[in-house]
This record gives sequence, C-alpha cells and structure tokens, in this order.
Amino acid sequence: MSYLAPIHRPSSVRYAIKLHLLDEEQECLVVGKGNRIEIWELSEGSLSMFSSLPVHGNISMLAKVKPEVPRSTDQLFVGTSRFQYFTLAYNRETRQFETRQNFVDIAEIHMQDSQSRDLCLVDPTGKYLVLELFEGILNCIRILKPRRGRTEILEKPEQTRITEFKMRAATFLYTETEQPKIAFLYEDGTGGDVRMVTYRLVDEKLQWSRFDPTRHRENEIGDLDPGASHLIPIPKGSGQKRYLVRHSTVAKAHLGGVVVVGETKFTYLDDESKAIIEYPLVEASIFVAWVEFDDLRYLLGDIYGNLHVMTILTNDGEVMGMDLRNLGTISKATVMINLGQGIFFVGSHEADSQVVSIDLDPDEGHITILQTMRNVAPILDFAVMDMGSREGDNQSNEYSTGQARLVTGSGAFQSGSLRSVRSGVGLEDTGILIDGTEDIRGVFVLRSSAQSQFDDALVVSFPTEIRIFTFLDEIEELDSFRGLEMDGQTLLAMNLPDGLILQITASSVAILGLGPSYTVAEWKPLPGTSITDASANEGYVLISASGTTLISLDIKQSLKEIATQPLEKGDQVACVHVVSNFPSIGVVGFWKSGSISILNLNNLEIIYSEDLRRKNSASIPRHIAMTQLLPENVAGPTLFVSMEDGVVLTFNVDKSTYRLSGRKSIVLGSEHAQLHVLPREGGLNNVLATCEHPSLIYGSEGRVVYSAVTAEDAQCACAFNSEAFPDSVVVATNTCLKISQIDTERRTHVRTVHVGKTVRRIAYSPAERAFGIGCIERTLEDGEEKTTSSFALVEDVRFAQVGHEYYFQDRNGTELIECIIRTELPNSHGDSVERFIIGTSFLDDYPDEANNRGRILIFGIDPKKNPYIISSLTLKCACRRVAMLDGKILAVLTKTIVLFSYVETTEQSGDFRKLATFRSTTVPIDISVTGNLIALADMMQSVSIVEYTPGKVGLPDRLEQVARDYQACWGTAVADVGQNEWLESDHHGNLLVLKRNVDGVTLEDKKRLQVTSEMNLGEQVNMIRKITVEPTPTAMVVPKAFLATTEGSIYLFSTIVPTSQDLLIRLQDRIADIVPTIGDLDFRAYRSLKTPDRATDEPFRFVDGELIERFLDQDEATQAAICQDLGPSVEAVRDIVENLKRLH
Repeated sequence: MSYLAPIHRPSSVRYAIKLHLLDEEQECLVVGKGNRIEIWELSEGSLSMFSSLPVHGNISMLAKVKPEVPRSTDQLFVGTSRFQYFTLAYNRETRQFETRQNFVDIAEIHMQDSQSRDLCLVDPTGKYLVLELFEGILNCIRILKPRRGRTEILEKPEQTRITEFKMRAATFLYTETEQPKIAFLYEDGTGGDVRMVTYRLVDEKLQWSRFDPTRHRENEIGDLDPGASHLIPIPKGSGQKRYLVRHSTVAKAHLGGVVVVGETKFTYLDDESKAIIEYPLVEASIFVAWVEFDDLRYLLGDIYGNLHVMTILTNDGEVMGMDLRNLGTISKATVMINLGQGIFFVGSHEADSQVVSIDLDPDEGHITILQTMRNVAPILDFAVMDMGSREGDNQSNEYSTGQARLVTGSGAFQSGSLRSVRSGVGLEDTGILIDGTEDIRGVFVLRSSAQSQFDDALVVSFPTEIRIFTFLDEIEELDSFRGLEMDGQTLLAMNLPDGLILQITASSVAILGLGPSYTVAEWKPLPGTSITDASANEGYVLISASGTTLISLDIKQSLKEIATQPLEKGDQVACVHVVSNFPSIGVVGFWKSGSISILNLNNLEIIYSEDLRRKNSASIPRHIAMTQLLPENVAGPTLFVSMEDGVVLTFNVDKSTYRLSGRKSIVLGSEHAQLHVLPREGGLNNVLATCEHPSLIYGSEGRVVYSAVTAEDAQCACAFNSEAFPDSVVVATNTCLKISQIDTERRTHVRTVHVGKTVRRIAYSPAERAFGIGCIERTLEDGEEKTTSSFALVEDVRFAQVGHEYYFQDRNGTELIECIIRTELPNSHGDSVERFIIGTSFLDDYPDEANNRGRILIFGIDPKKNPYIISSLTLKCACRRVAMLDGKILAVLTKTIVLFSYVETTEQSGDFRKLATFRSTTVPIDISVTGNLIALADMMQSVSIVEYTPGKVGLPDRLEQVARDYQACWGTAVADVGQNEWLESDHHGNLLVLKRNVDGVTLEDKKRLQVTSEMNLGEQVNMIRKITVEPTPTAMVVPKAFLATTEGSIYLFSTIVPTSQDLLIRLQDRIADIVPTIGDLDFRAYRSLKTPDRATDEPFRFVDGELIERFLDQDEATQAAICQDLGPSVEAVRDIVENLKRLH
C-alpha cells in the first residue's frame, strides 16, 4: 500500500480572475493553481494572501458571476478537469466560503475533448455563461435572478451543437441589444484556413441560437494570419453614435468590434458595418496573453517575455488603424489581470508570477516589478543532493531533516532557473535595530544587573568599536555601559554570577562590576602578543595568544593564569571553545594537523584528540560548539566542528571519557559556518549555523536534525530573550542588525538561481562537488529563432558556473541534450574516475548525414572544472535515456534499448561495442535499473521488465522480457520502489505501483505485472527519483521516491508498513466522509484512476497524505467524529498525523 505527501504544492498559474468576492467595494484576485484556489488582496502595490482553499479537483476554469442583487458580492464559478462545476460565495458573517451550487457534466464520456483548453465566457451584461469543452459543442447557461429560498443562480446547462471545430479562441462582443454576440476563431477542417465568425447567442425570443452557419452566422472573415490565437473585443466609445450609410462605397470601421491577434498581422472587424482593417507587424511574434489597459489600449505578452501595448487609433469613434509598441520584458505570461491604477498581475506557467506597475508615457514609459511570486514549474528534471555525502559517510535522503536537498531544473528558455528545495524553518523579522551597516563581527546579550529577569542589553562588535543598546522602557543606544571597553573589537561579552560581566578584547580580559571603578579583575597578554581567539564559561577562560600559545584563566581566582601551553613550531590554534555545561572542559582546533583536542582546562592536558581530515582533504577546523541537543537520558553532548571547506562535522561525546564517536558530516556551504548556541527549554540547546546554507540544528526523536533557515545573508547571531522580544534571535547581516523570531513549524524553502536557459537535464557529482547541467538556449537573430545546447558545471553551493561551458556544434544541425548521468568509469590506466554520459538528438528532420540522428558522448572533467569530450558514438536515432548496468552503458533509443561496453583507450578516446538489444513495443520513454533488471516505461504500453543475462561460453549477452503490464498506459516516468516493485506515472496524471509476481503459479502469472496501488494525481509527472531512507522502528511509512510535476509540485512517495495499512486507509475514508470541502466534490472520484480506456470509482490501496494532514486543521468535535469507531484515541491519531507530517 502506498502513501503520497506533498512537499511543494503546485506553483504554476494558469487561471486568474478579479472580482468582488470578499467585499462589494473592494476587488480581490483569485488564482487557480493545480488543486488549490488562492484568494489575494491588493494593498499598497503588493498582494497578500487572504486564503488558500483545497479543491478535490484540478482547476480548469474560473469566471465571475454577478447576482442581480443590490450591494451584493460576486460569486466565483469554478470548473475542474473532471467536468465538475460549482459556484463559491463568501459569507462575511461566518467568514467562511460557501458552495452555492454545483453540477457535473455526465455526457463527457461520449464527447471528444476540445483541442484548445476549456473556455468559459460570461457575456458583458452578466446574463449568460458559455462553456466550450468539447469539439462542436457549446454548453449554454442562463444566469438567473436570485429568488427568496433559492441560492442557485445558474440555470441547467443546455448543449448546443456548432459546426466550428478546432476552436482557437472565442469571446463575447460588446452590443447594445439583449441578444449577445459571440465570435469564434477556428481552423477550417477542409483547407486548414483560420477563420472568424460571429453569431447571436439567443434569438429575438431569447431562445438559444441553433448556430446554423447558413442562417445565423452574421459575419465570416478569412485571410487571417495562420498563427492567429486570440480575440480582443473592443468596447464602444462613450456616447458614440453609429450612422450606417446604405449606399456608401467604402464601409467605415467604428469602435465596438473585435481584433484578431496574429503572429504577423492584426485584423480589426467592425461586426456591424463589416469593415475590416489590417495592421501588419514590423516584427513577427507569438502572443500568449492579453489584458485591457483602457478602452483603446491593450497589453499583449509574447512567448519571449516581451510586453507590448496595442493602441486602437481613432478619429471621432472611427477606427483608423492600430499601433504596437514594445514596453519591455516581464515573465512569459499565461494570464494577465488589470488590478487598477496601472498595476497588473502577470501569472505564469514557465516563470515567476509578478505584480508590475506599467507607465504608458509615450516618451518614458516603463515597467516596474513590484512583487515576485515564486514558481518552480515546470520541473523538467531534478537531482537529490545528499548534503552529507562528501566524505563517503552513510548517505541519507531524508528530506525532513534537511539532509537531502532537491535541486530542480525549472522554467523554460529565458525563464530557466535552478531551484534549491529544502525543508527548513523561517525567520520572521520583528524589528531592525541598525540599517545600512556592514562588517558586524559579533553580537552578545547581557543583563544589566543580577536582578534582571530578561536580557536588556545588546553588545554589537565592529572591527574598531562596539555599540551598546539597552532595552528597558525603550530601546536606547548608550555611549558607555558598565565600564566596557568601547574601542576595538570585542571577542566575547557575557554575564557572570553576582551581576558581573566578562569582556574579552584583543588586548585584555576583564571582569567588570557595578562600579564606580567597574574593573574587578583584568588580565593582559605578554607585550608583543594579542588575543586572537577566546571562549569562556562561568569558571574558565581559554585564550589563544597570537595563535601560538594556549592560556587557561580561572575566573573564580580573579583571572589567575593556571595553565599555559605553547604549541609546537609551525602549528597554530585555529579555534577554541569552552563547554558551558562541563565547567573544566575545552576544545581546540589546530591549523597544521587539521585535528581537534579536548583539553582539561585546569592543566591544558589533552584528554582526547581526533584527526578530522580524510583522504584528499586538507580542510581546517574553524569553529566549534559542544552542547546538549538531545535529552541526557537519550544521549550525551554533541560536538559540532565547522570546517574551512563548508562541511560541518558531528560527533557523539561520551560524558565520562569524552571520547568521540558516530562521526557524520553535512555540507552547508563552500566556506566555514559560524556556530551559535541557542538555549531552549529543559536545559537543552539548538545550534544556529550561519553560512551560505544557514541551518537550525536541533534534537528530535532521538536524532540530530538539520533544518534550513531563511537567513541566507546572516553573518552572526545570538539568542535574545527580552521582555519586549521574548524567545527571539538577534541576527546581523551584511546590511543590517535585526531581531527575529524563529518559526515553530518547518516548511519548504526554495532558493532560486536564474540561468536564462532551459535547464533540461541535471546530474550531481559528489566527487566534483558540482552539478552537471544540460541547457537549451533560444535566441532571436535577425528575426530568426536559433536553438543551441550546452553542458556546464555549477558548484553545489552558490550554483555559480565553474569552468568553461561546452557548446554542441555539429555540421549535422542543431543538437539537443536529451539526458545526462554521472558515473564512475575506468580510465585508460584502469583507475576509476568521474565521468558524465550525455545522450543527444538532432533537431533537423533532414540532417546532412542521414544515419546521424543522435549521439552518446563521454565527458571528463579537467582539474580546472572544464568539461571535455573523451569519446562519442554516432547513432541512427535519438538517445532518450542512459543508465549504467553492470559497468556497461544502457542506452534508450527511439525504438530499442541497447547495451554497450565502453573501454577508454587514451585520455581522449574510447571504444563502444554493442552487446545486446531489446525492441520496445512502441517508443521507450524512461528506464529504471535495479541489479540485472530493467524497468522500461513505454510511451503507450506501460512498463516492461527486461532481464540482462551476461553471455557464457561464447554465447552473446541477452536482454529478454520477463514480465510486463498488459494494459494501455502512456508512461512518462518509472522508478524502482521496492523488491520487484515499480512506480509508474502516465500522461493523464495517474500513478500506478506495479509488482512482479515471481512466485506465480503459472508462467502467465509470472509474466504479468500486478497493479498493487493506483490513483490519479491530476498532474503529469516528469521525473521520479528513488531515495533510500532507513526507517525508525515505529515508522508507519517508509519513503521511497520523490516525484516532480509540470505544475511545479514535488511529492514524497512512501510505502505503508503492513501493520499501519488498515488504520490509514480507514482514517482516509473517515476524513473524506466527514470533512467538508468547497464545491462538495467527492474525494474518491477525484483520486480515482482515469484514462481514455479505463476509469475506476476510487483510488486503490493509495493514501493521500494531503487529505490525512487536514485532520490537524479540524476542531476537536470534528476530530472526535472522525476517530469514532476508528480504534485509537483522538490524541493518538493526532500524534500519528503529526509524525506523518514531519516526513516533509
């Protein structure tokens, strides 16, 4: 049985609308993202989310329905991909969204889907609603006047046939009669010409039109641009009067017509005078979205992300022509909404959505981006980076711990980017103390007196001074405080018992009292030396003098020097740390040896030493923290060592012998992290690591957990518990000093690195500490579109490119990257080395060499991180996928899969030899290799299992099919998720788990794959990556794979342990039956498998984690109703769901 939980929800925006949903005076923006409806409010030039509503269906249309009631709000009409429709209204008294009406189109199984996306049109008067869902069919709906006792405002839909097939666009025209006009832009089925026609929606008796082309068609124009895609209705001018002259030789065009938007020309039709005006474009372009700026100006977005303004040129209501002007660049738009006052929402499927301000001044018109809304879609490929894999330690793909990071290739062409997706907590800023500052070296909190119950003073250290802030009645900056040395950098400031303060600078260590003389005790280093590093607790101070001598001071003996230890010649102290909860223990890191030593502070004798360096590593320890993260009855202290190369090492510390064990590592950057201990309840602590990938390190369920923190620019931090800012953190960045709160709930955090190309394929190399990315770039040169592919390395922290980019240039035409993998292959000397294998295809239909349609290329990486070709193999077809099988290269070609042996003969040459082939049923799409078994996903015929058998005694190697799924399934991806089990996704958004019955009674049973789980996700999965996670003994589910979709979603797929299957499936049924959802849509129908050939009534042995987690959002009464007769108590079920939620 299977379990699916969302890590990142859909972020692609395909549908948006503006309406008075929440208030009759203030409009809001409604956005459709996958299976969610988001309501946003506009204030001060930015959008803020009001609510996010889950829907048991994938949004396919949004429309505004206005009831004819004074001072009433609008209703939202919503349609789903399952042809389910409902209207939604907001109840301001209960502050809840209510479903007012819903219905289902049951005729869809007998119809042919429309070739364009589903169209939903509301006429300008708000009396009629038209749906275009199927070829040759319109669903016409009247919008009724509300009556007492009736909440429905939509009449029963009535289907009307039309002769216009292959519809590209449709729109209502502006008219002054009660008979709305509708225009269709369609492709003629006979000659393929693009034509536009207009009809009246109803006749004189207000009955639905029959749309007879010979009787009811009012206008028909041809000779349109072959790439025409949109219709823009133009309203009539205010107070405009029409004078139609019967015998005029030339018909004049007036406002009130429609513009046909093409790629090379625009065509304007006055539907009353039938006059036509054409406007040829200076430069051809493909337009993808439009929005009205005002009655005569319209904004159009094209496929390249350019924003244009189209102006209707008029003279006293007569249309004289059109003009098109390029304004600038925005995200490639899927939908654009005018929010008013020159502010527009740009919703995008391939790029970040934006809120922009547009000025159409003829001389200085410009676009200002006010807000960017992150979009990860579409995810073309992704890699799972184990952040603890640099040293070859046990790898973990646990996403929830922050150990695993997903790096996606997102967007397309100029919007292409790399996105780092990681689980973590957020920092919410509550106040800024210093703005516009830089080079803060440290922050320390103090209590002004022994009687203070809260932190009330803050020391901010700069290279040449310190600044003091107090938090008493108000925040105040002081010129002096308790005798602290104000000049020079302070290395440490902390409270001691009895109201004393310890301050350490480069020139002295001082204990300060209440005054008036302040100085209670002071120690200074020998002349010619300085304090380079220091750490202390309430009993001891450990000092590094000029990096060559260790000195221990006893605080209780007024800073008496109790031990001194000069270092061996050539060695230096890299860092020191005094443990707070072990009074006489210190830890020191050394430069030369790259080791650490645990010392007795009474005599500076070494208790235990550990060499931190591994093979091929010369890194140095730079920062140390030893603290209690886990309860003392569970584990001893944990030692953290931040290395110079960005690795943080973790050790378990034996409380009695101080020996170190359980070494683990995690990569947090390319430079060392600063470790800051943050106290928490129960005598435990957290550790905040500030670096390129800032992380909060804490103990949970008996293990150390790393969670990403949204503090990318933090330089240093400290805990701050003042009366005005309880349980806070002071964070210093390179621009400001601020007070923040750490979120209590872990969330998914996304970091974006803009590439400007389509990142089609990505592979991670731990040895090179880099990602290999295959990109496709599209450029316009002299009006001609050119496409180029390239391969480059980007380092795994900042994603900055390293080395030179390799461009694919071949006389055979444009070469596209199809796949990339990273592997280890023997070089010409027999040593195992890092290699990237790339499969390509040629774009040209008629290449110069007929037998050259693709290649397999072997790339090496030189010491300067430059990729170079070692060898290549020319193919007669495209290479779609490559994988490694028993040290051999397995290639997925257009019709077959082929196994090659590869031998590297020199540093820049190698030989390929074909060993075995297997022909797929139609076209192979994806493969998954486990041992000697190959799972092959076919474009039309689901999955086949192929077994590899090495040749013996002169016999050749063989690839033979041993099992397959015999049902039709348009596969998109496949991955191994268990012993003889595979997860497959298909083109229709379904997920299937297939199992090989190796113990079947008959041969047919053994050859037929069994479906053990199936459900409809509603999104097309582009890639599935297998992961390995060691489950805890009490785990209910075991993570097996990550899934990424075209809508920007990322899911965690898990298998349910047998003892938990019954409980989770019954819990899912109870929640589906009891918890209401907007639209009153059935959960079982929503998640049921659906293909053109087969449909089920409910998901089969699949548990939806998103639905399960909604249990936590319910009130106690609803939770009790769900748990009735379930078995476990409400509290037990709540704990179960919380544990499941912690998976992501």
